[in-house]
Amino acid sequence: MSAWVDRILGEFPSDLARLWIAADPDAVLLDERILAGLRTRGFEVLPFEDPMAFRAEYEEHYRQAWDRGEDGRALSLVLHLRCAEPDALPWDYLRQARTVHLSLANLFPALSYGVVRQVAAEHLDALFDAHAKHASQPLGEAATKAFILTHVFRLAPHLITRMDDLWRELLRLHHRDLVLPPVLIEHMAKIIGANDTFSGLPIDELLSSKASTLRCVQDAWYLYLKDFGITGSRIAEATPPGHGVRIDIPFAHPDIRGLVASMFLDGTLHPLAVHYLPANLPATVSKSIAIGIVKDAAALRNLVVDGLKALVETLPTTEATHRDWGAFARRFGEILARFHNLDTARAQGLRAEVAQLQRLADERLLAWMTEHYADLPSLPVANAPAMVHQIPRFLALRRNAGEPRVALLVFDGLALDQWVLIREAVTARTPRFAFAEGACFAWLPTLTAVSRQALFSGLLPREFPGSLETTSREPALWSRFWQDQGLRPGEVLYHKGIRHADQLDALGVALANPDVQAAGIVVDTIDAIVHGAFLGKRGIASLIASWCESGFVDGLFALLLDQGFQVYLTADHGNCEAVGIGRPNEGAIAETRGERVRVYRSTLLRAESAGQFPGTFSLEVPAWPKDFLPLFAAGRTAFVTPGEALVSHGGCSIEELIVPFVNVSDGR
Repeated sequence: MSAWVDRILGEFPSDLARLWIAADPDAVLLDERILAGLRTRGFEVLPFEDPMAFRAEYEEHYRQAWDRGEDGRALSLVLHLRCAEPDALPWDYLRQARTVHLSLANLFPALSYGVVRQVAAEHLDALFDAHAKHASQPLGEAATKAFILTHVFRLAPHLITRMDDLWRELLRLHHRDLVLPPVLIEHMAKIIGANDTFSGLPIDELLSSKASTLRCVQDAWYLYLKDFGITGSRIAEATPPGHGVRIDIPFAHPDIRGLVASMFLDGTLHPLAVHYLPANLPATVSKSIAIGIVKDAAALRNLVVDGLKALVETLPTTEATHRDWGAFARRFGEILARFHNLDTARAQGLRAEVAQLQRLADERLLAWMTEHYADLPSLPVANAPAMVHQIPRFLALRRNAGEPRVALLVFDGLALDQWVLIREAVTARTPRFAFAEGACFAWLPTLTAVSRQALFSGLLPREFPGSLETTSREPALWSRFWQDQGLRPGEVLYHKGIRHADQLDALGVALANPDVQAAGIVVDTIDAIVHGAFLGKRGIASLIASWCESGFVDGLFALLLDQGFQVYLTADHGNCEAVGIGRPNEGAIAETRGERVRVYRSTLLRAESAGQFPGTFSLEVPAWPKDFLPLFAAGRTAFVTPGEALVSHGGCSIEELIVPFVNVSDGR
């Protein structure tokens, strides 16, 4: 445990009180490591947002049990307030509870509070260590910015004076998926931009946007190869109509060459499919460019092999954060997409290696989930949603930040590897769109009625217990969320069942209504393909490519952007290949009979079914209704005829549980 986590946990001795109040304006407590530590000590954390809902939850699940001398849902409860003082709370809470004040201003007294409060939670432990060791006197705003850049991000803008300095730091930053706070981007851009060496470069955009940086690197790489007389076609990219101002990146620099090689391996950058390679290239050049070119199908296979090896070496541990898992899942999706694009013989030869990585990733993810999954719903949403039900809240924050029209595209059943196929197909058709890519967790079980309903409602599953087996309430729940944010019913649109290009005109008419401020659109093509005849994920990939050729996806993006919407794309769950282990002999006992999961209303009935299939497992998630008891199929198996192969969802594999969250913008 880090010194930072220990410092916060030290505020909550488990033997002092049952009910606690955390006055926490900076959401210090809402860090998954701190939440996991509290849970280990028997604490539950609940946000105080709706006083009536909190009181009902507190009375039913905590106070009554404590009065009877029982533990209830937890030994202690922390009422979490996003404010500095608890004065507005009911008097009986204040009388019973022990109050803890948490503030970054007090925890980092030598640093400028206005700067520190913009630092993301995952960096606070590094900042806490640096503050204890190096902040010997109070620092002003500018000095605090320099302190954080130096000790947390390992960046020294005054030392970035050459082009290789700049691109080394940019690539390092984005390869590690580090996101600088806007206040630090502004500070760095001002210092770096004052150097004439970088005149004309959009420094602030390169620092803030991974997508923009990658576009520059990709274009520069192709031009770099062209200078050596190497020609070819771009893999998964359209050739832009013109390069505009050429940006030369020093790819020969060893630090930059190493970072670029890693990005080609994990799919962040795309190699050039070579048509002509001069025979007289110097050996040093041939060696340095090898990772970024594909000379034949065997070279593409080798790229997949090397990518799989790199993924095995970077598997997150149980100490990882949800962001670590999201970054890993995205890299995993890139490699799987490349694997699906191999010819049949080469793909078959790698199937065992892919299956081994899937098994290792699923096992590691399940171990991580038993410790951390229950804490994900409590994480802050301001920077990015951790779970799909947080997406509406994130969109509401974006509207408050100046995005008046927002559109949420939910591609039902879309796994991350399939999103990569769509992105590459769309990009190959047109260079118009830019994608800021992330990932978030779906709800378990990864069933449409559970996870998509949570997605559109912004609610936890226990908050809609009466409709966990249907999606019929989605339009009303979506509308209710936005009405709670101040919109009128006529300003909210929900549209379902869109699959084909010939449906875009009707959708366009609805979106053209200037009153519409929040649009939720369900695209169910992927789910229909998955639940059709068994094709395997490679066969599904081929159908997705054909579907994209129809122009539907890029037409949908263009329609929304042209109407002035900020476009966000996600999925309610993904999918994976599974093999049947048999159907439980239970008649109508299970309330929900999915292929990867069964849901029961009593622990006895669930245990009876589990006894029929060794290896099946259950999880305890407080956000489920108390009589909602899933039983998950083991590994990549399913409750269908033994030996039957299928692509399905409902379970806990990395491809089902971690889904894309993408901001689609106009890159012209």
